[in-house]
Amino acid sequence: MSARRSESFESRGHRGLESSTSAPVSDGPAGSRIHNTILMRRPSLMQEPVLVLNATYEPINVTAVRRAMVLMLKGVAQAEELHSAEVHSAAHAHRVPSVIRLLAYRHIPQQSRALSRKNILLRDRNTCQFCGGVFPSSELTLDHVVPRSRGGRSSWENLVACCYRCNNSKGDRTPEEAGYRCNNSKGDRTPEEAGLKLARRPRPFTLHTSRQLMRLIGHRDERWRKYLFY
Repeated sequence: MSARRSESFESRGHRGLESSTSAPVSDGPAGSRIHNTILMRRPSLMQEPVLVLNATYEPINVTAVRRAMVLMLKGVAQAEELHSAEVHSAAHAHRVPSVIRLLAYRHIPQQSRALSRKNILLRDRNTCQFCGGVFPSSELTLDHVVPRSRGGRSSWENLVACCYRCNNSKGDRTPEEAGYRCNNSKGDRTPEEAGLKLARRPRPFTLHTSRQLMRLIGHRDERWRKYLFY
């Protein structure tokens, strides 16, 4: 693989679980009208997640079908697992990949994922980290454990999923200042009644976090299981 292709994958395909699903697709090789035709078909299908493996079969990223098919058509990756669905051009039918593997080993110096609302909610499993209630994404926000007014950063270690009720109760205070006690509630009591405390300190991004996010994104696709060490 050329250095140019390597740079293309690492700058686009590994930028994060959330951003990778909307990564722009570069122009393919000369005469690539077929793959351009394919990419215009069934836009919802083209945004389905695809697990990306290194040449050693190590899971390193999640991207979209659209990006995965471009990597395959460029000869950068090959399909390891396929969906039954197909996308069609004027002359060809292509099975949609579920798992792809890079054909040349790529050194990933540091596992990283986009710090985003979506990824924080995935990490915390849509669970308010104060009251323990499980909520749809629309009923959750992000809370800075150390408020930004106190110098708290927007980081994996300082952001948690939080329901609006607990967020309003905590306000511009740390959990200790708010007087929160041991967490014994499951979201059906008010913050004042529950005596809330962080379920656990927010976790930094690690290899374990990366694999957890991949599992949560691909939990409905059994083809991913053997690659994610279930």
